[in-house]
Amino acid sequence: MKIDKGLIGGSTILLILTLLSEKDYYGYEIIKTLEEQSDSTFQFKEGSLYPVLHRMENEGFVVSYREKSESGKERKYYQITPLGQEQLAEEKEQWLVFSRAVNKIALGNEFGLAGA
Repeated sequence: MKIDKGLIGGSTILLILTLLSEKDYYGYEIIKTLEEQSDSTFQFKEGSLYPVLHRMENEGFVVSYREKSESGKERKYYQITPLGQEQLAEEKEQWLVFSRAVNKIALGNEFGLAGA
């Protein structure tokens, strides 16, 4: 099933910061990891990921650095900052509140969530 881009867009920062809280990633590695871990639900294009990473860098959530890979190719890696860790905690809390509310309304009776 193809997921609406608006739904994905609202969770992009949460997804990226979650990955970066585990280790530093380079851009294409973020794309492939999100695709793999989501069973291909999240399929970002480089043209949509890099503007988000640049915005997150401008906001102080991530920093970037260049490093040569084992093959000798230089890559730009992204690393979460302490401010990014704070933002991640906030993004997770917002997601919990939002997803509970959506599930309560959209799936409530079907899954016994109404009035919960």
